[in-house]
Amino acid sequence: METQSLERTAHLPQVTEPRNPGMELDLDWVRAVQANTSAIERRAATLPGRRSVKKDHQAAWLLKAITLIDLTTLSGDDTVGRVRRLCAKAQQPVSPALLETMGMGPITTGAVCVYHDMIETAVEALKGTGIPVAAVSTGFPAGLSPFHLRVAEIGESVAAGAEEIDIVISRRHVLTGDWQALYDEMKAFRAACGHAHVKAILATGELGSLRNVARASLVCMMAGADFIKTSTGKESVNATLPVSLVMIRAIRDYYDRTGYRVGYKPAGGISKAKDALVYLALIKDELGDRWLQPDLFRFGASSLLGDIERQLEHHVTGAYSAGYRHPMG
Repeated sequence: METQSLERTAHLPQVTEPRNPGMELDLDWVRAVQANTSAIERRAATLPGRRSVKKDHQAAWLLKAITLIDLTTLSGDDTVGRVRRLCAKAQQPVSPALLETMGMGPITTGAVCVYHDMIETAVEALKGTGIPVAAVSTGFPAGLSPFHLRVAEIGESVAAGAEEIDIVISRRHVLTGDWQALYDEMKAFRAACGHAHVKAILATGELGSLRNVARASLVCMMAGADFIKTSTGKESVNATLPVSLVMIRAIRDYYDRTGYRVGYKPAGGISKAKDALVYLALIKDELGDRWLQPDLFRFGASSLLGDIERQLEHHVTGAYSAGYRHPMG
């Protein structure tokens, strides 16, 4: 694996890849999309056993995974102190001594993700680092506040300094098959984001079927989404391998037709290093190495980093450390 660049502005999506401008809604394409659930589930079930990396190779992949994490705190009891500590962790996610032992230079996480009220705190704490601040928006997590307020919330977050906006779609548009309404909503959110990149959260656990997931993914990309994201992390079912396979293949189809790369973000329930390795293998198999960069792939996670740290320490020392030795802040 390549040593991570010290040019931290590479974390910013707009630096390395043209933004997806979207396209006119193609209902024929959307309605033609199907999902063979049994085949998808069979393929997903084989993934953990088909790709296995060990020793130095595993450590390299885990270091890569760290650079793809949106380090996240979305709790009602978030404080300024907690967010500042999280931002410090984002800048130095692994012990410098551990990195030096492995022959690595400094690395950072892909971004820090917070609620709107904590944007200014995070922006100040990350000033000069090149690490972007992402904000959840549009009535997160349910997305049921009045539409004009959801659009206004995006504008407020961009004005406060957020460089990435994670929006939630209206699930009812998917469940009723109102693809025009979903397209119009997503397009309005994209316009409100301006220069900030927009991640469309589909809340896949609430969409009813894998076919709906595929169609919603496609419509959001047609409307200009820079990323499509599985979940808010607040649903009863969050990121899963079958859902990820469906969304990734929708991304691949969109790229094949338009030439624009759209990013992917699984979120919720990914807390173990071994799970991160499976997702990275899936991305490499289905989309290729270009998508294994922070401008096109992110993990939405808070506890994943701690387990990766423990695995890296085991790689270096041969012993597992206690979880409390790797706090998020």
